[in-house]
Amino acid sequence: MFSSPFLERMSRTHISIPITMFLVMAGISFYTGYSQTEISIVTGILISLSGFLFFTFVEYMMHKHFFHMDHDTPTKDKIQYSVHGVHHDYPKDKDRLAMPPLVSAAYAVILYLIFKLTLGEFGYYFLPGFLIGYAGYLSVHFIVHAYPPPKNFLKILWINHAIHHYKNPDAAFGVSTPLWDYILGTMPKKN
Repeated sequence: MFSSPFLERMSRTHISIPITMFLVMAGISFYTGYSQTEISIVTGILISLSGFLFFTFVEYMMHKHFFHMDHDTPTKDKIQYSVHGVHHDYPKDKDRLAMPPLVSAAYAVILYLIFKLTLGEFGYYFLPGFLIGYAGYLSVHFIVHAYPPPKNFLKILWINHAIHHYKNPDAAFGVSTPLWDYILGTMPKKN
């Protein structure tokens, strides 16, 4: 992807690194909310669940509108390919299924600042739900690319993502859940 060996190496990461980073940051944020605010633990858990649900919506919208943007200019084409097109060309490349650690850490800090600014102390609880959702997304995305589908209710995640990659890139944008594909009408059509 990059002619520079340094940039090429920096663009790759093992999936466990960002997942661990997000879970640790989620734990620290949740603990900070619990120990330094007057927000009840029940309210905190409900806020975290809303952060998780919000992540699933952001995942869907980013995948549909940013990762699959119309690349009608050379700049948009380069951005789209660098961010997501390379993944469609090399879906079995396990080291490109997550953003590199520095980018992931920057996302987490930016999200913290946004949630703290917009939600005040509730942001301490909203952020963990969002980051746990992100870690869940990374886990599911890695698993559907690295392992055969299970013989249980989770098989739909493998089927939808395979349809998205190999049959219809304009359907099945939800990776960690098909919820928003159902709601927004982008579920793959059954044959």
